[in-house]
Order: sequence, then structure tokens, then C-alpha cells
Amino acid sequence: MASEFDLIARYFNRPARDAVLGVGDDAALIRPAPGMELAVSVDMLVAGRHFFPDADPDRLGHKALAVNLSDLAAMAAAPRWALLSIALPEADEAWLAGFSRGFFALADRYGVDLVGGDTTRGPLNISVTILGEVPAGRALRRDGAKTGDDIWVSGELGGAALGLRHLLGEVALGEAEALSCQARLHAPEPRVALGRLLAGVAHAAIDISDGLLADLGHILARSQSGADLELASLPAAAAVAARLPDPRAMACLLAGGDDYELCFTAAPGQREAVLAAGKSAGVPVSRIGCISADPGLRVRRPDGGRLDMEVTGFDHFAS
Repeated sequence: MASEFDLIARYFNRPARDAVLGVGDDAALIRPAPGMELAVSVDMLVAGRHFFPDADPDRLGHKALAVNLSDLAAMAAAPRWALLSIALPEADEAWLAGFSRGFFALADRYGVDLVGGDTTRGPLNISVTILGEVPAGRALRRDGAKTGDDIWVSGELGGAALGLRHLLGEVALGEAEALSCQARLHAPEPRVALGRLLAGVAHAAIDISDGLLADLGHILARSQSGADLELASLPAAAAVAARLPDPRAMACLLAGGDDYELCFTAAPGQREAVLAAGKSAGVPVSRIGCISADPGLRVRRPDGGRLDMEVTGFDHFAS
């Protein structure tokens, strides 16, 4: 059986392009560019909680890195380095080959060096730490929203959550719908290019991992603001839109996790700049509401009435 160090050397030890010292020592050495601040984030994916234990390893490798890249996108940071720690029930080399293939395919797209990490035996658990650079003072934060700001989202919402409901047998999707929704669930596309283009344009940003209402709520809490959203303006994934106003589809749209789109705020005078950023990044952007001085988060139906929602987003400790 291959040892821990054999597995690391075979599947994860690659020359670092932009680090002073990468995998193979007690610690990595990195040197940020002059005038840059480091943006650092970590995410853990646990089998049975964040993914099915029999998940395709290629896609899982992609997603393990993508969810971290999405955090950097929300900060307008350029990804540079990553650390990867994995607990494995056994040394399954076919699984490791697929996982590393998916991980490095995405890493290569964004110029990310894997510079360290750890492996051990245990229940399947994946933790990635990502480091990126952003010009000093230019990072997008959650506490920057201003009264009167437009609220925007990238891409489409709810598809990943609907794909999960299909896999759990809670809804029935057609073959094409299932493939589309499960692609969003298993292989999200981090909006790195858009995030970087929003630096100096947006006031606040967050990535949507736990659902629109929950994650926008974090911006509101940090910015001490409220918000009014227009239900008709929300960009629902096609399979979700086809099922509205079914409550299950509505929950996917407003509170479904795993979208990994960006939610951000910007002054009304920046609308053309936001649309230009979306066009340049190749990502549609939709204006969905505005920041209010009145506390609370309100969703308005097309008839002007307020939509009541019992569930606002994913909570790791709720069940």
C-alpha cells in the first residue's frame, strides 16, 4: 500500500510557479506582490453533509477549489495559492487520481499553485485554504453597502438546490433539466473575473453559498442596513422558473444553497459600469432590489404584497 508521502508525491506534488517554496517542506514560502494585501479563506467539505459519499471525484476536486475561489471573487481578489488537507477512509488511488485531476484542471485555469496541506486516514473530509491578492484598500467587503444602493446578483439562482432536491427524490426533473441543475450543484463556476472587475465599482459583495436571503442578510447585518427585493427581478434558473410559484421552487430560488453567484451592491450611478463588468466577464448580472435605511429584508411580489418565507437559507447546525 502506498504511504502518505507516496500519495502526496504522486497526486499533489507539482512545481510551484509563483511561490518561493511550495509542497515538500514544513511550510510554504510565498511573497505577495508590492502594494497587495492577502485575502485568505478556508472551506471544509464533509461527506454526507456537503456532498454524497459516492460523488464523482473529478467533480468533487473541482468543487473543493471552486467554493474557495468564489470567496476570493466576492473580495475582488486574484487567486494565487492554495493548501489542501484531506482525510480519506482508505488510500484509493483511482479516487485520488480523479480528485487531483479535477482540482488541478480548475487551479490551472486560475493560475493557482498548490503549496501545501496534509493527508490522514479518517471519514472523508476535504479542507482547502485559498490565498489571493488584492490591491491595498480595494477589497470588496460585506460592510460597505449604502442606503440607496442597487442590489445585484450574477448568473442564475436556485438551479443547484433544485438539482439536489431531484437527487433526494423530492422533485422530479426531466433529463435535460437534471443534467443542467446537477452541473450547477457539482461543478459551480466561480465568478473570479467579475469580482475583480467590480473593484472600485461595487460597495459590498458576498458569494451566495447558503442561499440569497441568508447571504444578503450578512451584508445587511455588517452594513447595518435593510433591503427591498423584487421577486420578479430575480434571475431564476430555467427549471426553477418553470415551477414557480410552487413553494419548493420558491425555496430554491430564495434560500437554496450552492449557487456560488455573487450578490453585490453599487450606487445607481454605476449601473452602466456594472453591466459593462458583467459583459466583459461573460456573466449576466441582474438588478434585484435596493438597500434601505429601514431594518429587515423584504421580498415584494409583482402585485406589491410582501412574500413571507419560513426558510431563509442553509444552516450547518440546523439539522
